[in-house]
Amino acid sequence: MKYIARHTTLWCLALLTLFTAQLAQARDLPDFTQLVKDAAPGVVNISTTSTVESRGMAGSPFGSQDVPDIFRHFFGDQMPPMIPGAPGYGGSEERHSLGSGFVISRDGYIMTNAHVVDGADEIVVRLNDRRELEATLVGADKKTDVAVLKVDADDLPVLEMGDSDALEVGEWVAAIGSPFGFDHSVTSGIVSAIDRTLPSDAYVPFIQTDVAINPGNSGGPLFNLDGEVVGINSQIYTRSGGFMGVSFAIPINVAMDIADQLKDSGHVNRGWLGVVIQPVSRDLAESFGLDGPRGALISDVTDDSPASRAGLEAGDVVLSVNDDRVEDSSSLPRLVGRVAPGEDITLTVMRDGERRDLDVTVGSWPDEGKAVTGTSKKDDSQVRLGIAISDLDEPMRRQLDVDSGVLVRQVDPRGAAAAAGLSRGDVIVSFNGQDIEDTDALMEAVKDAPTDRAVPVRIVRDGQSLFVALRLETEKQE
Repeated sequence: MKYIARHTTLWCLALLTLFTAQLAQARDLPDFTQLVKDAAPGVVNISTTSTVESRGMAGSPFGSQDVPDIFRHFFGDQMPPMIPGAPGYGGSEERHSLGSGFVISRDGYIMTNAHVVDGADEIVVRLNDRRELEATLVGADKKTDVAVLKVDADDLPVLEMGDSDALEVGEWVAAIGSPFGFDHSVTSGIVSAIDRTLPSDAYVPFIQTDVAINPGNSGGPLFNLDGEVVGINSQIYTRSGGFMGVSFAIPINVAMDIADQLKDSGHVNRGWLGVVIQPVSRDLAESFGLDGPRGALISDVTDDSPASRAGLEAGDVVLSVNDDRVEDSSSLPRLVGRVAPGEDITLTVMRDGERRDLDVTVGSWPDEGKAVTGTSKKDDSQVRLGIAISDLDEPMRRQLDVDSGVLVRQVDPRGAAAAAGLSRGDVIVSFNGQDIEDTDALMEAVKDAPTDRAVPVRIVRDGQSLFVALRLETEKQE
């Protein structure tokens, strides 16, 4: 009996020790309760509506993608193409999407992802107090996937911004968003890695986390334990369509810089060198006299670009931008991109086995200028045209062989421009007899144009000049 009692006592002590250890471990885990109470009012749900053309049967309950079982036996998963002009051909359908966002100013500015509102005809923001407000797109930058919206409201709850540069791997973080439309869902995890580069996003040093992120979380805030926003949840890595333990957030320091530019001018100016780069392998590093595979190898230099004017050559390996080391080829676009156009930088390059310092005056990206980004139904000329445009800088004018004009960057298939035959890449050089110098001139010409007849528009396409007849729609009264 003494033996049994002694072993029973030891067993109870072991259980008590284990229970005590578990309690201590539980006390060490972060408590997000107060963080959520403080931050939730500043997190919003974003819903968008867009109208897309359908080449299926207009009015069909299953559209052009979902095929009823009765037809699947004959046609598989796709309906046969219909003949344009035949009964039932064409039509349009509304598409809806959901995302998240957060308030960055008391007077109604809201930040989200650019892909959340891309192509939206209508944007509705639902606040934590269940108010629903129509939002206007102030501007969106697809390169960083950041967008800024504006709602007509005052005294909104603003989230506190943190310092994403201070984040460390292993640090606890939390997300609030609307996965699958479930408003203000909270998930947590740790920072898995920092400064991640994804193949399609050369300008963002992503924060990688294991926080559960799913469709609908996009655009929502990522918080540190102090309740400060340190990132915008943007992407996940998945093979199933759902969360698999790897998610990516845009650092808030990067996002706020983009947001400030969008609020000021509606577009982003980022630095440009005019070079084609590639990674440096071990063999290439040895051949160029480097002690290891680092830096960005220039494989080509654009004519009359900032790089060519500064004397950069194919075969140069860029090792640093000012005092920042270029660890790999993906680092160079980010380091140059955050420099304002017109500023001077010093590049340290390896050429013929020797280091050289070259001073470069950074240029502006050729495809960026006064991009038309508004989507409000109360918008003006660009909505009537149905296009997105940008100004041409001098290198682009030479490349396109035009003296002036504006570049057509995107065409709404339902707009007046598409009906006239305008395409992406066209350069508008005159509108209704007026020479077009820049986007402002085109917008003014559109405002003054008649709506009861077609007007002539001269464009340059593939080096050839031609006229198209464009008929503007009458502006809708609300």
